[in-house]
Amino acid sequence: MEGGRSVVVSALQFACSDVVSQNVDTAERLVRYAHAKGANIILIQELFEGYYFCQAQREDFIQRAKPYKSHPTILRMQKLAKELGVVIPVSFFEEANNAHYNSIAVIDADGTDLGLYRKSHIPDGPGYQEKFYFNPGDTGFKVFETKFAKIGIAICWDQWFPEAARAMVLQGAEILFYPTAIGSEPQDDGLDSREHWKRVMQGHAGANLVPLVASNRIGKEVIKTEHGNSEITFYGNSFIAGPTGEIVSLANDKDEDILLAKFDLDKIKSKRHSWGIFRDRRPDLYKVLLTLDGRNPSL
Repeated sequence: MEGGRSVVVSALQFACSDVVSQNVDTAERLVRYAHAKGANIILIQELFEGYYFCQAQREDFIQRAKPYKSHPTILRMQKLAKELGVVIPVSFFEEANNAHYNSIAVIDADGTDLGLYRKSHIPDGPGYQEKFYFNPGDTGFKVFETKFAKIGIAICWDQWFPEAARAMVLQGAEILFYPTAIGSEPQDDGLDSREHWKRVMQGHAGANLVPLVASNRIGKEVIKTEHGNSEITFYGNSFIAGPTGEIVSLANDKDEDILLAKFDLDKIKSKRHSWGIFRDRRPDLYKVLLTLDGRNPSL
């Protein structure tokens, strides 16, 4: 891991059907294309095996979950990662006995499964009813030491919380990755969060002086519910930000895309250390962050 270290990261963006085999084929096609363009770490969007089913609370959708071990999509991506020599975080709906999680398996460049992250923050609102399906993740925020970099991975709603980004970088993450499914708001046609969404994550990159990769889906997805149809138009805008929060690669809101960016991790490390944001931290003053109501816990 020492010496001049350059890494090429990639974010994929595509529309999903509700047929697992089609979506996994699309993911593999785009991973191969990204690799051909020089990518080392390739991020696929959240829950890419099918439609974003969390639009509705449907008992039958829980059957989409599969156990982590011997998961067919993870096994396929392990084979692909080993063949191409790339790192692939794999998003999936996990069944763990009577619990269910929105999870990521991180596959290293030799095909090794480096372990699991389970989504920590679970949203619950119109169109994004994830609390019906997912338990809150119990892994804590994790860093995975891959062939090319130490990476931190969190999932969608996690990306709105600066504490998650800081926790991963404190543990040594050199790049942050966020697979995502976000688009229109069924309850408010006038609400478009795309610029807010980007700016929040650009802030994570800038505040921690690390690159950040966000992969979102595109397309309109319609889910049948007992009260009629629910639909979301996902707005893409997948992007890669540099270590001062600048966007270096950006997709639009409707087209399949493969984003790439190259970073010198040693140069960024030197800048991060010289900037002083980790030197000057005051953890002794941050105990209020351990509360929900903001009261000073020492009073």
